[in-house]
Amino acid sequence: MESIETEVLVVGGGATGLGVARDAAMRGFATVLVERKDLAEGTTGRYHGLLHSGGRYAVKDPRAARECAAENAILRRVAADSIEDTGGLFVTTPWDDVTFGDRFLAGCADTGVGVEEIDVADALRREPAVNAGIRRAFLVADASMDAWKLVWACARSAEQHGARILTYRRVVEVLRAADTVAGVVVVDSRSDEEMTIHARMTVNATGAWAGQLAALAGCRPVEVVPGKGIMIAMNHRIVNTVVNRCTMPSDGDIIVPIRTVSVVGTTDSPVADPDQLEVTQAEVDHMLDEGEKLVPGFRHARALRVWAGARPLFGARPPGDDDTRDITRAHALIDHAERDGIGGFVTITGGKATTFRLMAEETVDLVCRALDAGGPRPCRTAVEALPDSEPGAYYSVGSRLARREAHLLDDQLVCECELVSRQTLEEAVERRPTANLDDVRRALRLGMGPCQGGFCTYRATGIFHRLERLDQVTANTALLDFLQERWKGVHPILYGDQLRQARLDDWIYQGLMDVEHLPAVAAAAIGSVA
Repeated sequence: MESIETEVLVVGGGATGLGVARDAAMRGFATVLVERKDLAEGTTGRYHGLLHSGGRYAVKDPRAARECAAENAILRRVAADSIEDTGGLFVTTPWDDVTFGDRFLAGCADTGVGVEEIDVADALRREPAVNAGIRRAFLVADASMDAWKLVWACARSAEQHGARILTYRRVVEVLRAADTVAGVVVVDSRSDEEMTIHARMTVNATGAWAGQLAALAGCRPVEVVPGKGIMIAMNHRIVNTVVNRCTMPSDGDIIVPIRTVSVVGTTDSPVADPDQLEVTQAEVDHMLDEGEKLVPGFRHARALRVWAGARPLFGARPPGDDDTRDITRAHALIDHAERDGIGGFVTITGGKATTFRLMAEETVDLVCRALDAGGPRPCRTAVEALPDSEPGAYYSVGSRLARREAHLLDDQLVCECELVSRQTLEEAVERRPTANLDDVRRALRLGMGPCQGGFCTYRATGIFHRLERLDQVTANTALLDFLQERWKGVHPILYGDQLRQARLDDWIYQGLMDVEHLPAVAAAAIGSVA
């Protein structure tokens, strides 16, 4: 069994965990991060892509609103390459109380959320698809944020400062030395090899799974309620501005333009297990109906995909209460030495993707105090830009097309929908060898367009095989696994053009390739390869 030692061990590879790892490494701590799957495969990679202005919580959750407003301004400086400055609108639809706008303005003033009421005519000129019956409109500093770009930029920065990032390592044991956590034992899910990681401080940054890891460490219960939310991506930008209903947060009350699609969200219901997030037809219908209230005709647009994520909501809810919207969206930092008498272990949970940097700063401040760091180690994440964000330029939706047009004749396209070229794919595999096409999807958006992998999956698999990253058996299974993951998010929304697309994909893979009868599929192992 391999054994390594570090000062700070971070468990959890979402935005919060990567933020902690980066901050700790920048402050000079030897740092290791472990994640049971790929980075941003949990909650961070399954949200609607909103960089919050704070407006959504200005009335109901003032602390969360203040945190979002402050961090919005910081992330615009240090993570510009992950952000598209869409701006945001809060509108009063015919179904909303027109007087709530006054409460909204007061809440924004109280929490520091920048807001401006504009004429309805100006709002409709800005977004002509929005319901013409809106009665009030407010501008805020919402934006869209690419969670995967953000997380991988944090990972690159952390590694540049000496951190070690270990994916596909699942914690199976928390090591204890009397009343102190001394590290963990992890198992590599690809090879079944175990590794012992000894650490002076272990940070539980597992989000909706935080209660499970805390229990493994022998701590008293950490009250984290996984709040399920479903989102639906439509195949074009129905709006170019984040559009919210000006009312208390509810289901289907926001549409976020991100990349080339629009995402409507979201529901909010408690689940027992954050790994079991079933999407029901009733939830899909409800989202489409609510989207119709913001944008008439929304229900008839082409839906590309539906998915669900589990919010880590910290706090207990009344027994039998199926509404998790009353649980704060602010974060919680638990020093288990203080609360449980168990040293060397802290939990950071709750919060939003927008506030991940603040959560990391507060966590590493606590780590510094606990480890008696020997003098001030100030946080620099609010001033030091992430890789590729140094110029301070926001992401532009046309940037990938511009890069592609510069090489129309000298580089093949693998994915037409997302303009992923062969060279880009090969470079991604060289940087981070993997036999899991879903890992490549998160890095490059492979298969995320209207065909949902219909034309690019077999091409990418062939390129992997040619590069000797996958043998025949592993390639066959990688192909099927990717198709199955794409199918999960498509089958609840099969109507109209997307149903026709799914039927075409089925003809390609079942009719032409007979993929379900490929040889030795079940024997292959999926994961990173050396």
